[in-house]
Amino acid sequence: MTDTSDRGGPGSPIPDDADVMSRDMRWFTYATGLGVRVEAEAVPEPRPDTEVAPALPEAALGDRTPLPRGTTELLERAPYPHGRVGPPRERADALGHALVAGFGLQRREPENPFNDHRPYPSVRAKFPVQVLVRDGRHRRVLDLYRHALTGVGRQDGAAGPLEVALAGRYTRLPDSYRWFRSSLVGLELGVNLRQLCLGMELFGLSGRLRLPDRNAAGLLTDFGLTPEAEWSLPLTVALEDGGPPVAAAPAERAADPVLDGILTVNRAQDFTGPAAPLGPSVPAGLPRDGALSWAEVLWRRSAGRMPRGMYGMTGRRRPVPERTLREAVSWLSVPPPGPHLAAAWEELRLTAVFQGIEGHADGVWHLRDGRPTLHRARPGAAAELETHYGYPVTPYAGGDVRHASAVWFLSAHPRRLVDRLGPGGFTAAQYAAGWAAQGISLAAAATGLYARPARAFQEVPTRQLLGLDPDEMIVCAAITGTPRFEGLLCDLRL
Repeated sequence: MTDTSDRGGPGSPIPDDADVMSRDMRWFTYATGLGVRVEAEAVPEPRPDTEVAPALPEAALGDRTPLPRGTTELLERAPYPHGRVGPPRERADALGHALVAGFGLQRREPENPFNDHRPYPSVRAKFPVQVLVRDGRHRRVLDLYRHALTGVGRQDGAAGPLEVALAGRYTRLPDSYRWFRSSLVGLELGVNLRQLCLGMELFGLSGRLRLPDRNAAGLLTDFGLTPEAEWSLPLTVALEDGGPPVAAAPAERAADPVLDGILTVNRAQDFTGPAAPLGPSVPAGLPRDGALSWAEVLWRRSAGRMPRGMYGMTGRRRPVPERTLREAVSWLSVPPPGPHLAAAWEELRLTAVFQGIEGHADGVWHLRDGRPTLHRARPGAAAELETHYGYPVTPYAGGDVRHASAVWFLSAHPRRLVDRLGPGGFTAAQYAAGWAAQGISLAAAATGLYARPARAFQEVPTRQLLGLDPDEMIVCAAITGTPRFEGLLCDLRL
């Protein structure tokens, strides 16, 4: 991530009163010149929030291949952070265990409106990103509630190399999110990519990542993901050299003007060049204390809790040891795989508000060269941030930012992204930010904190508080703190 201490910039190109649902699309238009209509009168009224796409693709009706059992027991024998399970004898079992480790159900919290919990977060627990596997002959989707890979799409042809794809469905999120679904799915693809890499790393699997090019829509057809206009282009990881050929697909248009605008952003990706080998997803320099297993860390991952069916999160303020900060910074030092995502990662700027962290003044900090640097001492900055958070504290919901130990912000200059990576750089930055946010989530789980990724902060006052440039976009944030409430946890692991 770049040092931006000398960055200046013109006045903000985005109207200060732009609503959160259209703001990112305006940033994209500013950065690329590819205009997208975001005026409310240009789009139909949203459907009720209960009317969303199903949890699995409609094509998921084929035969099931059971996933191996015992993943949790294997992870319990692997000390965090450097323990590894190693590859089982059968390659298919290794991938099955890796998928369960990365994405498997963890627990149910009876009082929580959003269940069931996995080792990574998702907007409203909708989990719009699907994990798909193909080997030439078969195409399957990860079906966690059946603990299986369920057939989708084509089931013919010769056996071929093994490949995992990640694709997000925009209509899995409610219509009320409008154009904002574009960024949210992009961020969740980055989160899911880190979880896939983590699961493969724990079980000794290697692979090569390919980002979407202009022909990637053919994969959606291959997997039976229809209507294609509701889906993002997939990220693919090949476990072996090569991969089944995919025919080019024509450019899509959606009848819904909101989805059509989202497609303009997503289909602007055209990342060429060879697939890049996966690097590590876990930082190498973490201390070995052996107190936790990987099973425990993944079980602990939480976005915060509330009692009695209430929404949101709340915490309690307490002093936090410096080790907790070092853990998070270490996870934030690991870039995503491949040159394109590494370049997007370098363009991200990381700023944080710290409170009560040993050896660090309360206030605004920048992360430079892997080290936090004080930008502005400002006691009460976390409480001020709470006034800019889109979910205020009410008798029915918690939006507790004032007690957070650290609130992390990832930001970027959209035009610099596009100048460096082309129009697809806008989406690549979301992948990179999602990758970073999941690193924060895992670091928090290992140190007894919750971590809540968020895009609900009002951009203009937050940017001013953090000292960001007027032409700088907040890509993602993560609120970390000590949970206030505990309750019954129902174990769902296999």
